[in-house]
Amino acid sequence: MKEFLENVERINGVIKDFVWVDLGLFILIGAGIIMTVCTKFFQIMHPAHWWKNTIGTVFKKNSSSVKNDDKRAISQFQSLCTALAATIGTGNIAGVAAAIVLGGPGAVFWMWVAAFFGTMTNFSENVLGIFYRRRNKDGEWSGGAMYYLKDGLGKNKGFGTVSKILAALFAVFAILASLGIGNMSQVNKITLNLNSAFFSGVDMGEVGGIPVINLLIGVVLVVLGGVIIIGGIRRIASFAERVVPVMAVLYIVGCLIVFFTNIDKAGEVFSSIFRFAFGVEAIEGGAIGAVIVQGCKRCVFSNEAGLGSSVMVHSSSNVKEPVRQGMWGIFEVFFDTFVVCTMTAFVVLSSGFVDLNTGAPMKGVNDATLVSEAFGGVFGTAGEMFVAIAMLFFAFTTVLGWSQYGAKAVEYLFGVKGAKVYKVIFVLMIISGSVMTSGLAWDISDTFNGLMMIPNLIAVIALAPLVAKITKNYVDRRMKGKDVKPMLSYDESIQVEMEEALKNSGD
Repeated sequence: MKEFLENVERINGVIKDFVWVDLGLFILIGAGIIMTVCTKFFQIMHPAHWWKNTIGTVFKKNSSSVKNDDKRAISQFQSLCTALAATIGTGNIAGVAAAIVLGGPGAVFWMWVAAFFGTMTNFSENVLGIFYRRRNKDGEWSGGAMYYLKDGLGKNKGFGTVSKILAALFAVFAILASLGIGNMSQVNKITLNLNSAFFSGVDMGEVGGIPVINLLIGVVLVVLGGVIIIGGIRRIASFAERVVPVMAVLYIVGCLIVFFTNIDKAGEVFSSIFRFAFGVEAIEGGAIGAVIVQGCKRCVFSNEAGLGSSVMVHSSSNVKEPVRQGMWGIFEVFFDTFVVCTMTAFVVLSSGFVDLNTGAPMKGVNDATLVSEAFGGVFGTAGEMFVAIAMLFFAFTTVLGWSQYGAKAVEYLFGVKGAKVYKVIFVLMIISGSVMTSGLAWDISDTFNGLMMIPNLIAVIALAPLVAKITKNYVDRRMKGKDVKPMLSYDESIQVEMEEALKNSGD
């Protein structure tokens, strides 16, 4: 058995390195560059417009982005919060710390670079998701890479069969990733952090070799997760809408307090980020390639741009214009990486636990404890508890978001009834994360997470001309005032429905 597991670990390692390093990151950054060029640098040419039409609408009374009268859909703000619930997770805390430990301070710069281009990858995914979505048997919107692979890429000559295979593979990878990275690994992190911060030294005995405290944490999370997840997308979105903004603001405020407490190191922090980003050496003799890989990889782990995951939630919104939801995708990546991840990086680099001259972490410090110790250096034990609570909310909301991703992937393969069965299985598997200790399971699910990226990016790149055309159509109508027919859906009946909805809303 030991030999078998070692072989599985070795094979998985080869596949994971190929997906994330040898191929995936190049395609990912390449796709971001292609989509940025195709859309004529939309993210920097129209910043005021996408800002005004995303987070700016939250402050407008009766905005359709926030207010939702469609009982079969969720609002655009709810879709953002649900997507952020899945993306703002352990990657924003432990992931950033890992990037710095393994790649040095310069990894932060490459996170920014990957995120800059990732904004347009996420934009493009959302545009395609809305353009190729359709109603399911319950009247809810269903969209995602599966659909723009089959109905978008599949329309190209010679790609009919290939596109269906890629769509099915994406759905399978998404389901497996949702159970691993999106469920058990998040719950495992919650359990470990709660044990470390609140139950250290507490011994409640064991059941079958499993600590009772771990079982209790698992049971509580199963109950909470079940109540929300089984309730469907509207309940998940309602919960995310209330929790995500609060948890994000509290975490940012905590980070700012730590940073300004160490404000005298601000110059050194910025200097180290740029110095190590372009230096010949990273940390302890590591090559510059390691800095770039760690920064880009952790960026993707955090904001998921290019994986094709969050588009499954964005496609459920009440939006009528594909580009409108695309702009929410830009904001999602911006907030996740440029705000939350950057705050974590500044906390870590200003804490004194990383040598800003060599780029190496101090002895006894690792990526699992770095952020916790940085907060502890300012707040003491309360700081470590704060990080544990932040991890609890970040990781738990990630579980909720990924439950919807997996459900939509199952729905594509097995229909609405299959998705309902999946949700029950997903909830029951939460307890597995609280009691499992094997790192191999997480590594395998990490591989499936990366495998989602390949078919999704094939479709995004192949459909780049369409994204460019839809974006130009929007810019011509909305910004230049031209009288042209809007491009809202690949399906003529949905096109007519959305055109009528646009007229009635006066939007």
